[in-house]
Amino acid sequence: MFASICRRRLALRIHQIAGRGGGTNPLEFIPGTIPLAHCYTSPAVAEVPSSEPCPDTVSYLISCGLSPAAAGAATTAQHLRIRSTDKADAVRALLKIYGFTDADIVRTLRSAPVILVADPERILRPKLDFFASLGFETHKLATEPLLLARSLDKHLVPAIQFLRGIIGSDDDLRRAFHRVPRGLAVDLDNNMRPAVEALRRGGLTKADISKLLVIRLGVLLSSPDRISEIFEELKAMGMSVLDPRFLYCFRAMSGVKRDSWLRKMAFYQSFGLSEGELLQAFKTQPTIFLFTDESIKKKVRFLLDELKLGISDVIARPVVLGYSLEKCILPRCAVLTVLMRERRIRRDIKLLQALLGSSRNFETRYVLRHADDVPDVVKAYQGKIKFEGFK
Repeated sequence: MFASICRRRLALRIHQIAGRGGGTNPLEFIPGTIPLAHCYTSPAVAEVPSSEPCPDTVSYLISCGLSPAAAGAATTAQHLRIRSTDKADAVRALLKIYGFTDADIVRTLRSAPVILVADPERILRPKLDFFASLGFETHKLATEPLLLARSLDKHLVPAIQFLRGIIGSDDDLRRAFHRVPRGLAVDLDNNMRPAVEALRRGGLTKADISKLLVIRLGVLLSSPDRISEIFEELKAMGMSVLDPRFLYCFRAMSGVKRDSWLRKMAFYQSFGLSEGELLQAFKTQPTIFLFTDESIKKKVRFLLDELKLGISDVIARPVVLGYSLEKCILPRCAVLTVLMRERRIRRDIKLLQALLGSSRNFETRYVLRHADDVPDVVKAYQGKIKFEGFK
């Protein structure tokens, strides 16, 4: 609906904006658009004289679906006072026209209630049309709603122009935005250009940089110094920019601060892993450093205590740490216990090997194959028979 609104009602032709720096392709126009006569920035937010939240504004936000605590925090943090509920209602109505669900609007107002005081027609509609013409999904835009408060001609258009020149296709541009919407929020000259230049200095080709930004647009949030540091750290691990795994390892490291990386290393090593084992696992499955400590601990303790695996066995197949314990590992274990009970599989089966693989492969091998003769496997896979350990 978001994109169709653009095609049906209003499409924008973006004036070519000369980009600074070499190597970028100008965003001359969005196909099927008409000239944009004016671009506007968001108006100043009406401020409340004291630090106390405006009661009427808090009440209005609560009526939109925010909790009292969230409404108070949002109002206080941005010193917001809604002087016209008619305008605020018009803003919400406009968002719904462009495909925002009630949940999207709540999420938007929780972090950016400021848009309620923006002029819906002059300020918001041109930006919504712009995002619609690019095919950006509203539920993703709702995760970074302050983009609607950024200048169209001074920030949004030049940023898209710059990224388009590097990433290339609009499909990849959409994919990059949908993965990390916040990447579009950073400043072009202070963040985007320096980050891309640092990636070039590190030895990445234009194709590599394009792929990396599609994988994680959030790399643009990293400073040039941090980017250089990541290159050095990966080089110290023995990784080359020519290694097919390099970009994925870079992506993971760019999402973790240096001190968090070191703390995560220590946390993994507390299970008895050597540094060498851990770094090898990182090269194989870089995302293991992006999981929360609580998630890691629950999975590792289950694999060690319930499945009686060794920590070296687990880390040799680090992909298992990315599986959901509740939604994947436990149901699969329940299926295997049913099959063991019915003597359809051996009790000395290699559990970790059996648990790994796609849902389709597991279903075909262990569920569908036995569903007629052992109906309980279906119930186990659906969570109706709980896993209570291998006995």
